[in-house]
Amino acid sequence: MFAELNITSNFSFLKGASHPEEYMSRAAALGIGAIAIADENTVAGIVRAHAQARDIARQVRERQAWEAANGQIGPALPAGLRVTPTFLYAMPRLIPAARLVFSDACEITALPENRAGWGTLCRLLSMGRQRAEKGSCELRLQDLLEGGSGLQLILWPQAQEVPCGAGGWAQTARQLTRRFTGKIHIGLFPQYDGRDPQRFADLTEQARRLGLPTVASAAPVMHHGARRKLADVVTAIRTGCRVDDLGREALPNSEARLRSEAEMRRLFKGFEAAVDRAHTLAQSLKFSLDELRYEYPSEIAENETPSDRLRRLAYEGLAWRYPAGASNKVHRLLEHELTLIGKLKYEPYFLTVRDIVAFARSRDILCQGRGSAANSVVCYCLGVTSVSPEIGTMVFERFVSEARNEPPDIDVDFEHERREEVIQHIYERYGRHRAGLCATVVHYRGKRAIREVGRAMGLSEDTISALSSQLWGFFSTKGIEAERMAEIGLDANDRRLQQTLALVYEINGFPRHLSQHVGGFVITEGRLDELVPIENATMEGRTVICWDKDDIETLGILKVDVLSLGMLTCIRKAFDLMQMHHNVSHTLASLPPEDPVVYDMLCRADSIGVFQVESRAQMNFLPRMRPRCFYDLVIEVAIIRPGPIQGDMVHPYIRRRNGEEEVSFPSDELGEVLGKTLGVPLFQEQAMQIAIVGAGFTPDQADRLRRSLATFKKHGNVSEFRNLFLRGMKNKGYDDDFAERCFSQIEGFGSYGFPESHAASFALLVYASSWIKCHHPGIFACALLNSQPMGFYAPAQIVRDAREHGVDVRPICINASFWENVMEPDGQGGLALRLGFRQIKGVSEEDATWLTAARGNGYRSVRDVWRRAGLQPVMIERLAEADVFAALDLNRRAALWEAKALVPGAPLPLFAGDIDGEAIDEPAALLPEMTLGEEVVEDYVAMRLTLRAHPMALLRHRLTPQPGAKPVSLAPAEGKAPDLSKLSYTRGNPD
Repeated sequence: MFAELNITSNFSFLKGASHPEEYMSRAAALGIGAIAIADENTVAGIVRAHAQARDIARQVRERQAWEAANGQIGPALPAGLRVTPTFLYAMPRLIPAARLVFSDACEITALPENRAGWGTLCRLLSMGRQRAEKGSCELRLQDLLEGGSGLQLILWPQAQEVPCGAGGWAQTARQLTRRFTGKIHIGLFPQYDGRDPQRFADLTEQARRLGLPTVASAAPVMHHGARRKLADVVTAIRTGCRVDDLGREALPNSEARLRSEAEMRRLFKGFEAAVDRAHTLAQSLKFSLDELRYEYPSEIAENETPSDRLRRLAYEGLAWRYPAGASNKVHRLLEHELTLIGKLKYEPYFLTVRDIVAFARSRDILCQGRGSAANSVVCYCLGVTSVSPEIGTMVFERFVSEARNEPPDIDVDFEHERREEVIQHIYERYGRHRAGLCATVVHYRGKRAIREVGRAMGLSEDTISALSSQLWGFFSTKGIEAERMAEIGLDANDRRLQQTLALVYEINGFPRHLSQHVGGFVITEGRLDELVPIENATMEGRTVICWDKDDIETLGILKVDVLSLGMLTCIRKAFDLMQMHHNVSHTLASLPPEDPVVYDMLCRADSIGVFQVESRAQMNFLPRMRPRCFYDLVIEVAIIRPGPIQGDMVHPYIRRRNGEEEVSFPSDELGEVLGKTLGVPLFQEQAMQIAIVGAGFTPDQADRLRRSLATFKKHGNVSEFRNLFLRGMKNKGYDDDFAERCFSQIEGFGSYGFPESHAASFALLVYASSWIKCHHPGIFACALLNSQPMGFYAPAQIVRDAREHGVDVRPICINASFWENVMEPDGQGGLALRLGFRQIKGVSEEDATWLTAARGNGYRSVRDVWRRAGLQPVMIERLAEADVFAALDLNRRAALWEAKALVPGAPLPLFAGDIDGEAIDEPAALLPEMTLGEEVVEDYVAMRLTLRAHPMALLRHRLTPQPGAKPVSLAPAEGKAPDLSKLSYTRGNPD
């Protein structure tokens, strides 16, 4: 049996040409006993190979069980893999590893012997990554000598790219041998240049003199020889040249691939002992990623166990949330959740999230838990979410499941401007050696694949742009590329174009580089850098791990999602303004509920700027939906989604709501599930409840059904649940037609269904933002402008909407404005919105701060601003272009004229007017007045908005029918299309 110990996957970014999963499947087909994914200074792809190995083992075991039960040979396994009968039951073992690239030594593959060795490897990689910029690793041989215990090491003299000191690789081997006796090996791999036998002989002799064993490897960079072209393409992308210009960088052939034992013995004829030693070494390495035991921080406080502390805080929250007393149902739900959480030992996780939320609230940072957390009474009582689980059909097993044995996932949104405070608090509390953000793997998708492969293949930029323009055509209608290329004027028979398109399809889904997750934190009780390597992020002050959310889910590692939401920033700023100007203190929980005036506003589709319902689709639906209560908003948020639309649920729901269709239920049990949505399933939780109530599913079976419907990986196929669902409904007495229709409906929207818990969390923000807009439109517009960029609408549309609601919006003023937009007395007992300097393009907050700090009792001239605020002349020109000097009786052109006269390095104002004892008197410039149209244009150039006139108001007279013009009929003749050629508008031309 052979073991391959030096595989390069595509997680050695732009070097390997195959996925880790492909290597595992190919190893099963070739009957290889073990493989080591050893990427360059990283273990980012290890978990994917591990998951594939587990899946292959599961499928093989299932086949063996089936054959044992049926006495015959079963279908080919693993799924989609062609295997020969000889290796029908091959289950290759994954050996975690990394290939260490040093600045002062040859490459060395590090293979952990045990769990301690894995921790050593992770610390080494963390050390090298954290002393270099993101994406780089700086390792020195001394790092390995000082902390390399628990590792077996393979030196690769042939891969030496840098000098290894005066003694070469042999000197490196001697140093390592003194430190790691019995753990050093010399690696041999073929280069297919006709000199391999002599090279093997020389290295074997040198290894014998050093007393070191040799091991053989094919050093594959691809799982199959068919990937050779793609291997050259990724090399060209990495080196920034065309494939035609790769020269020696290109692979000479397709031989650097994963090989079977028979092929290895043929390649290493005369050196078969090295092949055998690879297998022997692999057998001595017992470590598996299954051994990783993730330990969550204990969160013990004041000698109180996590279980006792969570129970105490939950019941304290129960009294806070239900001041009049909670119902028996809530008490039962709380006890059920606490029991299940305790059984799964998840108390510390809930306590961590609660403590993070408590910190944010202590700093007046608005936050709210959403998603599955809203299924939980515990989260509601801890203050993590503001949505009561009683509002709908929420199921706790949607959140935490004993049978699924997967960690819960709590998402908490924070104000987008202040989330960094929360992130840094987590780093400070737990330490950077215990906390890190998850990675996000950036894959080749669509346009990036076309651009980078196209350039590597030598296509011209205009050809690449033309191909990019047909992006969706190529990827959604594969097979009709010739027609698509003909549409954009390209020759589908061109061989280079055909090769390029084939390579684009092949590279699609390849990892390109690692980025950081939007906010998923992994926190550990012990050292995180012994569980997974930690590296620097691009953003200063952040560190990330090299695994993404799918990887940590595979390993059962908990993460806390610290996310940002612009609307929370807007709402918090609106609350602050209400406190400042109206002395009214509000929180999300204290807003007056079910205000009919607010719902009247939404029924009019008056929702510009309102969270989630400001899109055109939502605004078109609001007058049809006519929401009158909070649960209507939950439905409103969820129903305009691809799932309900594709499942044909929108129109039936509206017809039933308007009384045009009878609301009926096949049974009282399903009536309880679907009653609030008028018999139409709209939420994922309802799909689960239908399966539980109607088909007799357990909560865990129902959750697996939901996951099989969803577009997640690794969650099976919906067909395996179909018979179970139909049989269950039949046993409950439902008609076959109804059962089929019910399952088809669930299947139709499952891939894009919206969780009710998620919709409920968002609906609370919909109501809060609607209430503020309805009762305080000026404050809402001010807060919205101060929270930009966010939402659908530009500042010009927000300002125009505020003015339509009667808000007095005042222009930016050199003596009255601040950096932020503010509310100021309007002189009539109300408030006016004063635009701030942040609305001016090119003006920074620092410059605006200096400007307002030096203002005192007000500026008197443009030169006065320059002298007192110390701004650069270019910045004062930007202020003049925004017409902020109007209060000084200076129009835009006059102010700009004066600003142009400010010269850096000119004499100080005290001496500027007196040279040789004579004052300089420059004659006043006669500048023509700007027209209204010119003013509007300049406003948009400087601020992206205007308070003068709508741009269309300047053109409307040209679109008005002229006197004597005859009306044009566009009605088509019978059976013909309308004649649009008769419709024309030209300047002042009645024809």
